[in-house]
Amino acid sequence: MRSVQVEQAVGRFLRHVAVERGLSDNTLAAYRRDLARYAAHLAEAGRTDIGDVTTADVAAFLDRIRGEDGAAASSAARMLSSVRGLHRFLAEDGLVADDVAHEVDPPKLPLRLPKAIPIDDMARLIAATEGEDPVLVRDRALLELLYATGTRVSEAVGLDVDDLATGEMVRVLGKGGKQRMVPVGSYARAAVDAYLTRVRPMWAVKGAATPALFLGPRGARLSRQSAWLVIQAAAERADLSAHVSPHTFRHSFATHLLQGGADVRVVQELLGHSSVATTQLYTLVTADALRDVYTTAHPRAR
Repeated sequence: MRSVQVEQAVGRFLRHVAVERGLSDNTLAAYRRDLARYAAHLAEAGRTDIGDVTTADVAAFLDRIRGEDGAAASSAARMLSSVRGLHRFLAEDGLVADDVAHEVDPPKLPLRLPKAIPIDDMARLIAATEGEDPVLVRDRALLELLYATGTRVSEAVGLDVDDLATGEMVRVLGKGGKQRMVPVGSYARAAVDAYLTRVRPMWAVKGAATPALFLGPRGARLSRQSAWLVIQAAAERADLSAHVSPHTFRHSFATHLLQGGADVRVVQELLGHSSVATTQLYTLVTADALRDVYTTAHPRAR
């Protein structure tokens, strides 16, 4: 193996992920920050050639960011993921003999259960967008669609009019460019139809031609930040602001489906999860709800 300086190895990896994997600017920036800290750690340890780095060096880096730097488990896990990606790439590309980071396990993350709101609270939240004002008509369509389909906010604002394939289904472009078809319930269809008929044509002529489904009053595609503000404004009007985030709609969609008896694998498909293990987190939420009801209602539960 020829000698490769740590900085050269990191630069080669960053070019690879930028060109070959097409990662977002934010993800690339995170890789750069993480690997800059890793390179500084290796330099302090006297490792200038990437081929001299050992598993112990990688483990020492993890210990350092968890100990001296006090990084949270989630931040440490992300940084280790960047380091493992680097060493895996180097080994696959034949620049080093072994993937020395492979056996370093990430810190265990605390189990974070998805947060949903009750069905009645969701109804209050959506009802807070009632009105004839064009902005409210658009907001109602957005919130109804988010709850009806479980799409991420970024997926919703990325929708085009043509993605409403038949009126009863919507074509969603998810993470990694994966497409999925999701049914649209009657409430959401009615709200979206009202927006498309009464509001979108009026706004579309004010801006450059765009296929976007959700527009702002000036005719441009609605941004993620604007969608977030729509949700926050509705939550404040419904007096739910302390409990609602953009992901609340997605979590509530999944939780309410499972509470209604939907199969976890169907919910997995609707959410676009690559692994059913991610979707099964929602079954823990519904199990907690069952325990609460049992404890409250059964005469010998306590």
